[in-house]
Amino acid sequence: MENEKLEEIFLTLEEKLEKAKSVLKEDFAAIRAGRANPHVLDKLQVEAYGMMTPLQQLGNISVADARCLVITPWDKSLLKSIEKAIQASSIGINPSNDGNVIRLVFPELTEERRKDLVKQVRKMGEEGKVAVRNIRREAMEGIKKLKTSKEISEDEASNAEADVEEAVSKSVAEIEKIVAAKEKELLTI
Repeated sequence: MENEKLEEIFLTLEEKLEKAKSVLKEDFAAIRAGRANPHVLDKLQVEAYGMMTPLQQLGNISVADARCLVITPWDKSLLKSIEKAIQASSIGINPSNDGNVIRLVFPELTEERRKDLVKQVRKMGEEGKVAVRNIRREAMEGIKKLKTSKEISEDEASNAEADVEEAVSKSVAEIEKIVAAKEKELLTI
């Protein structure tokens, strides 16, 4: 590609496609699959020192065993706030506070809960695909503008559109693989 504007469209396309996949992976990391996973706490905000603060900035989170997380706050006075934030969150785990640390014991997932989580994963996967399609639409509009303003020829435009379709198809296939892997993880007992 000799055209700088066309190259810019493709750089933006690749960047946004990668971002869409990484956001999906981050969202999937927050879904618990019956095992202790510190990432379920990634988006948890705790009221500390008069403002909302990410839990990771308030203490150490460690995996005690396959089904137990231990949160050790650097400031013991935050134990109650952390406990309250966990109870108010959508994690669905009751914290146990012993005065020094907070333990989160992950119960074994029921078959019904696993199926609900698989539905949630599929929905998130579909949202990821929609995001990818929106990215494709933006790239195609950019190519169309270049073609309309005669900055690229008809052949260059059709080749560029084919390249966009190929990149988008590859991203959709990768999203489907990510979804399938998460489904398998959730359904494995």
